[in-house]
Amino acid sequence: MRLRRTVQAISFSTFLLLLWYAAFPLALPIPVDIFLRMDPLILILTGAGLRGFLLKMFPAVIILGMSVLLGRFFCSMICPLGTSIDITDRLISGRGVRGDAEAVSGASLKPVKYLVLCFMLVSALTGLSLAAYGSPLALATRFYGMLAYPLVSLAADAGLAVLRPLADRAGIAVIAYADIPLRAFNLLWITVALMGGIAAGAFLAPRFWCRYLCPAGAVLALASWRPLVTRRRVGDGCTSCGLCRTSCPMDAIGQDPHKTDFSECIVCMKCARVCPEKAVRFTPGKGSQPLRTGLFSRNRRALILSTLAGAATAMVALSTLRGRACEGGPGQVMDPTLIRPPGSLPECGFLKACVGCGECMKACPTNTLQPAGLAAGLAALFSPVMVPRRGPCDPACNACGRVCPTGAIRDLVLEEKRHAKVGTAHILRHTCIAWEAGKACLVCDEVCPYGAVSLQRAPGIAVMVPAVDESRCNGCGFCEHYCPVVPGAAIVVGPMDELRLESGSYRAKSRELGLSFEPKNQGDPPATENNGLPPGFSD
Repeated sequence: MRLRRTVQAISFSTFLLLLWYAAFPLALPIPVDIFLRMDPLILILTGAGLRGFLLKMFPAVIILGMSVLLGRFFCSMICPLGTSIDITDRLISGRGVRGDAEAVSGASLKPVKYLVLCFMLVSALTGLSLAAYGSPLALATRFYGMLAYPLVSLAADAGLAVLRPLADRAGIAVIAYADIPLRAFNLLWITVALMGGIAAGAFLAPRFWCRYLCPAGAVLALASWRPLVTRRRVGDGCTSCGLCRTSCPMDAIGQDPHKTDFSECIVCMKCARVCPEKAVRFTPGKGSQPLRTGLFSRNRRALILSTLAGAATAMVALSTLRGRACEGGPGQVMDPTLIRPPGSLPECGFLKACVGCGECMKACPTNTLQPAGLAAGLAALFSPVMVPRRGPCDPACNACGRVCPTGAIRDLVLEEKRHAKVGTAHILRHTCIAWEAGKACLVCDEVCPYGAVSLQRAPGIAVMVPAVDESRCNGCGFCEHYCPVVPGAAIVVGPMDELRLESGSYRAKSRELGLSFEPKNQGDPPATENNGLPPGFSD
């Protein structure tokens, strides 16, 4: 028991540490998304959607192989969502939480996680990935990376504000210059609702999500039907007191304490700890008698219905006006704000591969990556989109592709990433200071890293006005982010002419299309027509 809790604590701490370091520049020698790569549900759903095996997800194959030998150890020792549920169970129900005897009866609910798995698998095969709603690693990453991390940063920043006056008096200058970047994300209420519902399961039964709903747990249960390390045959000292059964958080022990449902056992060893006769052992060898539940034979009709429901849900979602937008071409209605990160796969493949984990959004240094809403369709919910007004895409950063566990965003070197055009900026002349009011403003020209914005003469306007060279515009969003016009910028980026490749060189393709994304020459003389004001200012 102590060993399990030690492993669990180390694993959870490592998960949080890697998530903390999922930021530009990536400094750790190990992949910060390694926990996401361990999720067998992500492996299966993305593989089914893309019709192939993702090499980056090989750690999940290792977890499945180990589960065949060790049982569902991943659920009790490695999974950060499982650890979070243990914590909330303890907070909500306290030490007196009991198993199935004093909570809901698990006999009718145990098949649900298999029905959820079947539903999601068929949906993925039909073209709709729902991993963002069921993957325990995606849920945990999104919760801790997009909700907990910003809250901790906000609290730390408030603490610095309190300490700064005291530090000034004490002559400690370092605190005066300390800065904590604050993040803000959309759709947090959905994440809060999902995690709140999972935590509230403690009112019904311990590990309610893991017992009855988790589709990743269903995958591991199928792999763990007869593991090598099992709950060995209960010794002769057993008095059938039932403590092991009522304390089991997974309802894996039958009315006869000598029988165990190995597919439900998560090797938490609580039954061995509470046994007054010390009759239970977890060691390699022949295990106790398997508990025959007849789970699938009694629920064949429900499995068929879940299959049909999964296919129907995918077809309905993909048949909506927004759902068919990924096909492109005439007549397709696409969200004009749907600007994907540089290196994203073409939209249909991107939506099949993206699991909505939020790792790329956590890693983005400018906070420009935000979760998409329903405006882009059900399949796009929680997928990353750029919001240039919030922040630009840094030309020196390629963190989003490096931390993506499924390759929905390709891992590009900086030279390739610079040529991955995400859209094109265009000027709203009716709100532009120069075009509409005739006042000099150089901001967009000054901040563009590729020299795509230039100042030109226009008939009837006394000052020089900005114009966009589309062949040099990368869509990075510096112009929109720094535009002084409020509340909406006078120059905005849209996904027009975006460049997205499944494979091959972005640099070669951009040159073939006649695009040029060379950095702006720092030696270029500044524009002189500015009414005597410094660059970037207007009168």
